[in-house]
Parts: sequence; structure tokens; C-alpha cells
Amino acid sequence: MLQLLTEADGLFFDIRYATPDNLTGRPIYSRPVALLLPEGRDRLLVARDRAAALGLRIKVFDAFRPIEAQWALWHAVEDKRFVADPRGGGVHPRGAAIDLTLCDAATGAELPMGTGFDATEAASAHGSLDVPVADQRNRALLLGLMVAAGWEPYLLEWWHYQLPAARRFPSLSASAVPDGPM
Repeated sequence: MLQLLTEADGLFFDIRYATPDNLTGRPIYSRPVALLLPEGRDRLLVARDRAAALGLRIKVFDAFRPIEAQWALWHAVEDKRFVADPRGGGVHPRGAAIDLTLCDAATGAELPMGTGFDATEAASAHGSLDVPVADQRNRALLLGLMVAAGWEPYLLEWWHYQLPAARRFPSLSASAVPDGPM
């Protein structure tokens, strides 16, 4: 069901929820892995190829998020617009969403996006005019690559994309992760 993304796929990884460098201040995953439904993996690889044609690579921050981890984020984030209520499942626990950014393919340096990943502030929204113009262009480039590959954006978070009608898939727990829990 869920498929593993790896560096062999031509992607960079910084699985933040396996580190203390996230909204909770502590690791909420025991393993730094990124998993997606097959449809999501296929669409991500289309975006990867489009980015590569521009001298860019994709860096993944998060993909499938077990419902148990969704609860940890729910309790840690004050502004609930930035985290789905676990009772409704959200889209990350379905393996139908990904959090990512763009990097220079030669150096690996992240393109500036105006805010950090998981910044729970108004400036994180697509179309925010509160970030430098160059960062707005980088966000627009990411948006264009992902939408052209068949993803939908979440308008409050420049880094979050999901499959169309993502809620058609069931929510999954940590037991859905191959080779043990996250």
C-alpha cells in the first residue's frame, strides 16, 4: 500500500518529525522515512523530473504521518488552521500528502521561501505579500511544478500538497509503516 521514497528516487530528505527540530520540540517519529500512496509517489516523481529540468531537486520534510503523530501535532499547535483534527483523519495520515521544498540541484541549498517549514504564521500562505519578491517567485515555482504534476496546494502552507480528493483514502496508524512503527 504505502511506498517508500528514497534518495535513489533523486530526492533530498529532512524528515523533521524524526528530530526535535519541529513544532513539538521533540521527535515524534522513531524512524526518518517518507512514505506515500502509489498515486502520490508517481505524481511526486513527475514533479521531481520537472524540477530537474530546471536544475532543481525536491527536499521532503514529511509525507505519511501516522494518526498517532497527528495527535502529537494537534496538541502542540495552537493555531488549528495549521494542523488537521485527528478525529477527521487529516490527509497526511492517509499517505496522500507531502510537505516539501525546492533545492538547487548542484549545491543542495534550499531556495528561500520566506518562512521556514511549519511556520504557523500568515506569511506562510501561498500568495503572501509579506515575504520578499524572490521568495514569492520560488513559492510560485514550487506551486507550478506540483500542480502540473497533479497535486493540490493547501493555501495556508507553501510546503503542503495533497492528492485531489485525498480523503477518499483511509487514515492509517503507525502499524501501516513497513518494518516497524515510526
